Amino acid sequence: MLTAIPRSWFSWDFALTDGDTPLGDIDFATWREKGELKIGGAPYRVYREAMLGAFVLESGSGVVARAVKPSSLGRRLVVEYGHAQYELQPASLFSRSFQLMAGTTPVGTLSATGFLTRRMNIDLPKSLPLPVRAFLAWLVLMLWRRDATGAS
Repeated sequence: MLTAIPRSWFSWDFALTDGDTPLGDIDFATWREKGELKIGGAPYRVYREAMLGAFVLESGSGVVARAVKPSSLGRRLVVEYGHAQYELQPASLFSRSFQLMAGTTPVGTLSATGFLTRRMNIDLPKSLPLPVRAFLAWLVLMLWRRDATGAS
């Protein structure tokens, strides 16, 4: 199982690990919904195409995955990777946990390790490449960041 660990108490940048093995970094831009993933030394850009546009994971060779919010009011995201489509949805109305769905079948979870922590357990299928799993984690962390910013 992967884990995203905050770099410091107030930081929204994370180390991505598999047990004790470091795999990369999940970094957020200070002011906008964009960032960078570094997986095994390879950089990936993450950004939003427009104010209400898709979130995009991009490598040096092009777009790897996209995520669209079907409704501006909900926390659900439709994610496209290759020829597959997944849905990232909250596990419950008041939970910070998310489920990754393939059709109506849950295939993975992303959840906080505790009540007052930003540390995340990432239990997603290994059939998804590591950069795509990191992108899914970035999306959930971005939603958590929105909630935290809106609450302050």
